[in-house]
Amino acid sequence: MSGGEGRARRIWVDADACPGPIAEILYRAARRLKIHLTMVANKALHPPESEYLHALRVRKGFDVVDDVIAESVAPGDLVITADIPLAARIVDKGALGLNPRGEIYTPENIRGRLAVRDLLYELRESGVNTGGPAPLSARDRNTFANHLDQLLGRGFAPS
Repeated sequence: MSGGEGRARRIWVDADACPGPIAEILYRAARRLKIHLTMVANKALHPPESEYLHALRVRKGFDVVDDVIAESVAPGDLVITADIPLAARIVDKGALGLNPRGEIYTPENIRGRLAVRDLLYELRESGVNTGGPAPLSARDRNTFANHLDQLLGRGFAPS
């Protein structure tokens, strides 16, 4: 697969918060399709041995992982993240985002997702208990795997 000016597309993963089952799905897909996948985290990671799987450890700090991914991503790349502000940054650069529950972030939906995220943040700051996300379910894993396969089959292009 190629994108941009003949550049091979990559998958970037916000790995600090990536659930283990999602990482396993990504490892299998990257090896099967020979796509370079980079796990970015501020802790040591040990992906399986493969020329397509890479771990990038960055220094600890607020948004350091997000900054590295946002600066490294190129148009046509795919970023796996649950972080809405990071998703907005990468979509603005022409990349596509997918969260671990299978939601695809696109130019058409990212501003709405960011507005909801900001509203929930304001509610929490004012003392309202908004709850947290439910644990990752088998259905979430299946939705993620299906959407990942669809994106990879289309060369990362949204429908």
